[in-house]
Amino acid sequence: MTALVNFFVGYLASLIGLIPPGLLNMTAAKIGVKQGRKPALIFSVGVIVVVCVQTGLGLAFARYIEQHPEIVDILQKVTLGIFLALTFYFFVLAKDTRREIPKGVKRSKTNRFLYGILLSSLNMLPIPYWVYVSISLSALGWFFFDPQVIGWAIFGSATGTFSMLLIYIYFFQRKLPIGNFGFNLNYFLGAITGLISLITVIRIWQRM
Repeated sequence: MTALVNFFVGYLASLIGLIPPGLLNMTAAKIGVKQGRKPALIFSVGVIVVVCVQTGLGLAFARYIEQHPEIVDILQKVTLGIFLALTFYFFVLAKDTRREIPKGVKRSKTNRFLYGILLSSLNMLPIPYWVYVSISLSALGWFFFDPQVIGWAIFGSATGTFSMLLIYIYFFQRKLPIGNFGFNLNYFLGAITGLISLITVIRIWQRM
């Protein structure tokens, strides 16, 4: 029973966390529209690999971080630096997604997979997110840190993440023809990372 509870907590927490348009789900959608469904799924698998690691880290350090709030401050500052760098990249360095993709260009499955790993690694928010979720639900008796069932929460997190990425990929493919973004999606992604940076700055300022 405890294993099932942990699985559903992992699944629902990841699913809900990815409902708002964000860096990973919108990138998966962009790849699906511009390159097709298969590269987007390969990208998603790369994302899931890192999500499993981040979920495990968040759960492993949940109790410790709860007793040492200064760790949360450090994570927030690291996250701020990462998202500021991503905002600069999307607004200044990234190519315009409205540009046509040359025909006949072969796409590497390995590159899509590694891109998923890299982009997911830059997103440090799942670690403090899982610290908060696990500690809060554990206090209510709705989550269990037992080593024998903690893996079910990680499996649920991976499944929930993949489910929401699939929803974004299929939704955008049905709504938009491949290669027909009417706006530069990188600007949208940059706006998201910029907003997250602003929220992080506010939270750091409030804790000072």
